[in-house]
Amino acid sequence: MARKKYKFNPDTLKYESIGLTIKEKAVKVAAYLSSSLALALVFAVIFLNLYETPKTKRLRRENQQLLSQYELMTKDLDKVGKVLEDLEQRDDNIYRVIFEAEPIPSTVREAGFGGVNKYSHLENMNNADLVIATAKKLDILSKKAYIQSKSYDEVMELALNKEKMLAALPSIMPVSNKDLKRTSSGWGYRMHPIYKVRKMHWGQDFTAPIGTPVYATGDGEVTEVSGSKRSRVGLGLNIKIDHGYGYETVYGHLNEFNVKRGQKIHRGDIIGYVGNSGGSTAPHLHYEVHKNGQKLNPAYYLFQDLSPQEYDKMIAISSNIGQSLD
Repeated sequence: MARKKYKFNPDTLKYESIGLTIKEKAVKVAAYLSSSLALALVFAVIFLNLYETPKTKRLRRENQQLLSQYELMTKDLDKVGKVLEDLEQRDDNIYRVIFEAEPIPSTVREAGFGGVNKYSHLENMNNADLVIATAKKLDILSKKAYIQSKSYDEVMELALNKEKMLAALPSIMPVSNKDLKRTSSGWGYRMHPIYKVRKMHWGQDFTAPIGTPVYATGDGEVTEVSGSKRSRVGLGLNIKIDHGYGYETVYGHLNEFNVKRGQKIHRGDIIGYVGNSGGSTAPHLHYEVHKNGQKLNPAYYLFQDLSPQEYDKMIAISSNIGQSLD
């Protein structure tokens, strides 16, 4: 503490003490307060760096728990992702195959995951890499789950329409052929009866007398009734039926029609009669099956009328005939 100030008094011939002014007292008080506050701040900084408050300890513990939860959630999301991938594989390769639906392209399942960075607001967080990776996985799984849900809705609809689809499949013979004697040249390369060269025969021939009834092989709608009986080329008088679900059937070389364009028909309905029109060398029916615009072997679909033994016999007969009738 500063010493007292003294002043010589000539009247008393003594040194007398001089009191501090208000300003001087205020300066002293301010100095004391400043030094005390500075000292307190120093102690506070040291304390906070060396010792944690209960609140700080609690927050640190909660952060560690959250970090552990993120890591566990990431592992759980990986497991869910594997389950979802299995569902996608089953959907594309089993369920949709059963109902003859096209698989969902990977471009659709993986769409919408690139482009703008929607996680930029997370980049300044502690453990940002883990948080962003978890958020991305969650978004991807959510999108895939939504697409898979819509796919199952479609499969469910296909299942509900299965009866209609089965009725539409071209699965019976287009002419009465119980003893298989009317089976003629089948699918594949055959000697053309007119040009005498090997050509692809895109259907199945059935020999029968002119006027033999021709049956629709599945439910559908007649889309074409065309051709001329006098024409000596092509399929002559012919009928095309759209069965839906990508299937169409063609009946060629007819002698007469029994349906008209736009008519709804059912499996087993008589749609026409066997003839010898177009590029035909003998009375017969030329029968084709198309799926999504592609011509397929009709023998694959002639299963409803035949036992396994009869089916094998029909395939053998149609394969052994080396020349087609058209």
